[in-house]
Amino acid sequence: MNESIVKKIKKLGGKIDAVRPDKNFAENWQSVSFSHHLYDKDWDVYGIDQYYEQYKDLYIENQKSFYRNLLEHYFSDHELPYGQYFFKDWVFTPFKENSEDYGELDGLVEEYEVKEIVQGNEMDFICIFYSYGYPDHFFVCTTDPDQNNPTVYSTDHEVYFQEIENEGKLEDFLYRFMTKEEFLESVKEYLERKLNNKGFWGG
Repeated sequence: MNESIVKKIKKLGGKIDAVRPDKNFAENWQSVSFSHHLYDKDWDVYGIDQYYEQYKDLYIENQKSFYRNLLEHYFSDHELPYGQYFFKDWVFTPFKENSEDYGELDGLVEEYEVKEIVQGNEMDFICIFYSYGYPDHFFVCTTDPDQNNPTVYSTDHEVYFQEIENEGKLEDFLYRFMTKEEFLESVKEYLERKLNNKGFWGG
């Protein structure tokens, strides 16, 4: 992975201590870890209204504590549907004979059809993110010709690998996500705007 990608992962809160230039992309990605989920810049403040209602007394008394608790809540290892992306690192090898996944796409899609969209010598994949939205799976071909900055593709469990979209290079893809600071700023702007509007939450 190139230096920009490694720096971005670190900025997003990922641990990159085991990333090495002599490893291929899949090996490096599997050496990355996150202790929390990620939110993209188009995130729609899922759950913030309810969170405010539950802790509005604290918001009134101590906004600093309110926002600190909110950040800890959203950036924790939970599966509440808040529009987040889950970091993943599992390999999927549906076309590799004798592999655990071999044949999983039988009757759904042929390897040559996938090769018309995905770049790589062998159609082996590593899922890098999962989300509750559409599409819900984001993956990289492990044999992508650019191991420093591979292409990200997406598909959805409803049309698994039958419909594939090119999401662009990984370096650009990662810039979709907010740092904790950017996330907090978006929540502050939202709450301040809403609380200053007459009629919001019965105000």
